[in-house]
Amino acid sequence: MTGLPELELTVEEYLSGNRVDTFLGKHLRNYSPWRIQRIVQNGGATIDGRVVDVIERLYAGQRVRVRLLEPPDKLIAPHDADLEILFEDPWIMVINKPAGVICHPVGDYQSDTLCHHIQAHLDRQSLGPGVMRPGIVHRLDRQTSGAIVVTKDHLSHRMLSIEFQNERVSKAYLALAQGTIPGDEKMIDYPIGQSRGDTILMSAKAGAIDAKPSRTRIRVLQRFSQHTFVEAKPFTGRNHQIRVHLAEIGHPIVGDEYYLPFGKLKPKRPDYPAEFPWLEEVPNTVDPETGLTRHFLHAYRLEFSHPITEEWMTFHAPLTPDLSAALHRLSKQASVTS
Repeated sequence: MTGLPELELTVEEYLSGNRVDTFLGKHLRNYSPWRIQRIVQNGGATIDGRVVDVIERLYAGQRVRVRLLEPPDKLIAPHDADLEILFEDPWIMVINKPAGVICHPVGDYQSDTLCHHIQAHLDRQSLGPGVMRPGIVHRLDRQTSGAIVVTKDHLSHRMLSIEFQNERVSKAYLALAQGTIPGDEKMIDYPIGQSRGDTILMSAKAGAIDAKPSRTRIRVLQRFSQHTFVEAKPFTGRNHQIRVHLAEIGHPIVGDEYYLPFGKLKPKRPDYPAEFPWLEEVPNTVDPETGLTRHFLHAYRLEFSHPITEEWMTFHAPLTPDLSAALHRLSKQASVTS
């Protein structure tokens, strides 16, 4: 059994008193509990050279060595892709996510997600395929670009998740809204919940399901004849929050595929017959004024306390070429008409 990957792990305070298989399950997130138990039962886990039993409990500070006698069985298939990495250390990565990429496998999207791309990157750094697993702490919509933080280990994932849950992370977005928003700054304060009759879309209308308090501060950066370029800072973390809030005040984001002014929703795509699956591939429409084929929303600033070093960190994601081109196009139109 020589040549097998071997890890040495230290039991963290919060995992003290847990069984060895539970402890290993936190560290080896691509391994199912059943496979971890098999490894332990076959002598793969030791403390000070002593083989441990699967039901043995571990305590803070103990050092556990584990030989990976079997490969992972929950592996996210690695998919090589270019990653624009803004920052990386042994615990986290901050990435400028491109538009059109979904964050993790869900529904019909079971390959070529950001998770698959990061898995390929982590496999090149680790002892073997699947030894490390990307931890998605927060998400960006598929067509939203910008800064997203991903963890490499379970403790960083736990600590950052707590920070996000307690809303101790600062995020700011750049958005292009339809119409001219009056005033230089405003706080949008409408509860957001699930839209009635839909399992995906959200609503700030009265009667929304399980509505929760939601606040977004809007600061105007530039006005055009029929658009407003804004910084949007959410103080809560609701799904589609900025998109819903801007639409609710009558200024939906340019190119938004779902939300219309004052809480109205775009008509759903018709259901196509199963025998004509190619009809489901509806091409992106082009916004005639900006030339965009997706919504104008970009996570340009992300700030948080590092989960291990506790250093406060700030990251900026450059605006993508298509969004920069859209602003340039509007500026040229303004100069021509002025």
